[in-house]
Amino acid sequence: MKIIKNEKLIKRNGKIGNWISISALIILGGGMYFSISNSQNLQLVIYSFAAFIVGFILTQIGMYMGNRWGRSPRPDEKLDAGLKGLPGEFTIYHFVAPAPHLLVGPSGIWALIPYRQRGVVTYTKNRWRISNGGFMQAYMSIFGQEGIGRPDLEAHGEIAALQKLFSKSLDENEIPNIQAALIFMHDQVDLQVEDAPLPAMKLKQLKDFMRQKAKEKPISQLQLAEVKAALPE
Repeated sequence: MKIIKNEKLIKRNGKIGNWISISALIILGGGMYFSISNSQNLQLVIYSFAAFIVGFILTQIGMYMGNRWGRSPRPDEKLDAGLKGLPGEFTIYHFVAPAPHLLVGPSGIWALIPYRQRGVVTYTKNRWRISNGGFMQAYMSIFGQEGIGRPDLEAHGEIAALQKLFSKSLDENEIPNIQAALIFMHDQVDLQVEDAPLPAMKLKQLKDFMRQKAKEKPISQLQLAEVKAALPE
């Protein structure tokens, strides 16, 4: 399998995430100091409260950036490891296309959407949910784990962006079917998503899934070559 990734972007955003996290700690520490040392000064207490809010927001942004760009192993590194051993006809693109993680090969065109979350993931009544096992874990997840959001909307957006990219070099009827899959990378995740509109699987299942899809021959060699020609080398 060939791996193409935007190393420059990864390093830049990793540094930005680190600086945001450091700034958040400084602001939170300053807010705590002034709230304790000037508890009788209402104006400084208000400033301290504002510092807590700003610090909390920056903490969430830093966590978001760190999970994607700084924390090792990063999602791109784990996907590379999980797909290791696929034939050379497969190419995975990290941060060089509208979909951050794009796999192109005999299995077709796949936008891979990675998640670090642990817990029980369910899909019921057209909604994705994740539970973390009780009140305390749910409380701690506010500071240590992102929510799952709306994977269906994220996948739709990435697919639409890829279609727009390929439409610049291919006729509309020549663009192969583009699909998305949700990849859960934490060992402690329980997927209960049988009725989900998108394939969702653990990282360790991904390689076998792609091998099985390749047997269905969803894309011709000519289409595969045209798609790769439209993407950065």
